[in-house]
Amino acid sequence: MRILQLIDSLEVGGAERMAVNYANALSTRVAFSGIVSTRKEGALRSRIDKNVFFECLNKRFTFDLISIVKLSRICKSNKVDLIHAHGTSYFSAFLLKLILPKIKIVWHEHAGVRSEKNSIHNITLLIFSRFFSGIIVVNHNLENWCRNKLSFNQVIYLPNFTSFNSNETKNTILTGIEGKRIVCLANLKHPKNHHLLLEVAIKLKHSYPDWTFHFIGKDFQDDYSDQLKTSIKTNDLVKNVFIYDIREDIDNILQQASIGVLTSSFEGLPVALLEYGFHRKAVVVTNVGEIPQIVEDNVNGFVVPSNSVDLFYKKLEKLVSRPDLITIFGNGLHETIINNHKEEAVMTKYINWIRFELKC
Repeated sequence: MRILQLIDSLEVGGAERMAVNYANALSTRVAFSGIVSTRKEGALRSRIDKNVFFECLNKRFTFDLISIVKLSRICKSNKVDLIHAHGTSYFSAFLLKLILPKIKIVWHEHAGVRSEKNSIHNITLLIFSRFFSGIIVVNHNLENWCRNKLSFNQVIYLPNFTSFNSNETKNTILTGIEGKRIVCLANLKHPKNHHLLLEVAIKLKHSYPDWTFHFIGKDFQDDYSDQLKTSIKTNDLVKNVFIYDIREDIDNILQQASIGVLTSSFEGLPVALLEYGFHRKAVVVTNVGEIPQIVEDNVNGFVVPSNSVDLFYKKLEKLVSRPDLITIFGNGLHETIINNHKEEAVMTKYINWIRFELKC
């Protein structure tokens, strides 16, 4: 098999991390593994293994035919059988198929919010899905949605997996006191609900003022970002909440933190949660997407309803006050991730699905 991952960019995000993870994992399992970013590179470029083919198309606009011709040449020269398109890159894959009709497309949807959108927002996807050979999803709600709303049967649920970057350059030094840092790995955008976390930070500041929050993720410099920064100043949180923008050294950052949090309103299966577990971080998270399938409340972390500020605060306060519980939850989540989200198990299922179900 000769498989090419397709992604819009290599900026830090869940879909982007998984595109890189798949390309790296397949490099020792198939005849050819590559990754192409359609629009631009990004911080994750450094995480691509040396034996993985990579190129950026520098696509300038939606119907940039020059970039599609370039992609077709890449596929021809490397004899690519299958395009594994992540997120919205399915549109570029569709245009490619008009040029190379024999190539097969697998679409990988990472956004849990997709299943909540009405039909009018998915009309383009409904049309283009007729050109897909298969669909990969990251939670069971999406699996049901694809079967019922897209009338697409060749759908498979594959859990995300994470890996340790041994070549990471340690650049980031978190502000705050060692043993009293809370990290949120999430780009600054609506579904991640950082505003809830700021409300929690206001409450925690009064009871445990030495604890600090650290937002790691792309800052889009938009209204959402401006509102967060204004709230931080207005509520006198400048010494308690810190925004770092994109960072490449996630492993290094998590080694400096004690607790990981996610306050999302919608999720698929967040890679951030896997990284928290991989690094033995205790967590407080919302019960969206596949999160409750990984974190069992009061066993290997705390799980609270989405948008519940008071309950989120109470659970976080309990964790902060119990160093022993931080260790217990961290070890428990680590065991869960190691047992259920191993690269080997996911790759075996993925390759068998492609070989025997998609006939590649």
